[in-house]
Amino acid sequence: MKHNYDPKPIFIKRMKLLLKGEEDLKRFLEVAKTTGKKSIRVNTLKISPEELIKRLKNKNWNISQPFPNFPEIIIINDILQPGELGKTKEHILGYYYVQEITSMMPILALDPKEQDIILDLCAAPGSKTTQTAATMKNKGTIIANDVSIGRISVLCANLERTGATNTIVTRHEGLNLIKRLKELKFNFDKILVDAPCSGEGNIRVSPRTYLEWSENLIKNLSNRQKQLASNALNLLKVDGEMVYSTCTHAPEENEEVIQYILENHDVKIEPIIIPLKTRPGILEWNNKKFHPDMKNAIRIYHHDEDLEGFFICKLKKLSEKK
Repeated sequence: MKHNYDPKPIFIKRMKLLLKGEEDLKRFLEVAKTTGKKSIRVNTLKISPEELIKRLKNKNWNISQPFPNFPEIIIINDILQPGELGKTKEHILGYYYVQEITSMMPILALDPKEQDIILDLCAAPGSKTTQTAATMKNKGTIIANDVSIGRISVLCANLERTGATNTIVTRHEGLNLIKRLKELKFNFDKILVDAPCSGEGNIRVSPRTYLEWSENLIKNLSNRQKQLASNALNLLKVDGEMVYSTCTHAPEENEEVIQYILENHDVKIEPIIIPLKTRPGILEWNNKKFHPDMKNAIRIYHHDEDLEGFFICKLKKLSEKK
C-alpha cells in the first residue's frame, strides 16, 4: 500500500547525512512509502508459543517465527483486514499483543530478570511493560508511569488483558515522579526510558509524521529527553542498567541525549546484541563530536530489515559521582 505524504526537503537533507549516500537514501525513501509486515508477541504469561501457533494455523494464517531464540516473536505474512488482529478471541483473551518487532528490542536489550525492580518511565500504552512482565514471569516489581489519564487507561486495560500482576501504575509527570521517588530513597535495578519523540522511525505506520515534523519540534523534544533520561539515572542503583530508546532517527534526540548523560553521570555505554541488522550510533553531528563508545548504541532503519526505525542505547551506572 502506498502513502501520499511527502517529506520536507530539510528532512531529506538530514537523512542523507545520516545514511550512506544517494542509493541508501533512495531506498530509505522508497521503503518509507510502503507498509511493513504485521507482527505479534506471544504473551507467555497465558499461553506458550506452540499452543498459540496451533490456534493461528487453525485460522489458516501464514505465520513465521524469524528468531529461533525468541519464539514468542511472530510475523503474520497474510494481508489481513484492518483491525483483524485486534478482533480475534486470542487477542481479547490476552494470548498475544500486537507489537512492532523493533518495539520489542529495547526489552531484549534491557534483559529484565525475575527479581528485578524496574521503572518504565514512559510506559503507555504498555507494549514494553507487558513484555517486561512476561519476561519476568510476573515476579519482581515494575513501576509503570505515564502522565496522560487517557494513555493510563489504555495501559491498565492492556495490563489487565495480558494478566500482568507485578506492575504498579503511577500517573505523574516524569520529572515529578523521579523527584518524589528520590525523596523516598527508592532505587531501581533497571530503568527503561522509551522517550516521547518526533517519530521519524514510524513514518511507514504513521506517514502524517512528515506533515508534523520540524527541526523546532526536535529541538524542544531533545531538551525534554535530556532532562528525563539524566534525572532518571539518579534512581538507578550502582551497577544497574538503563535503556534509553526512541522511534526516531534525529541525533538531537538520540546520541546528543546520551552525550549529555555521559557528561553529567559516571556511566558507560554497553554493547547491545539483538537479532536484527543494526547500524552503530553516530560519532558526530552538526559539528558536535560524541564519545567514541557511542558506536555501541544502535540504529535500526526500516529499509535494512523491512521493519520500523528505532534507536537504542544501554547504559551501566558505575558510581553515584557526577
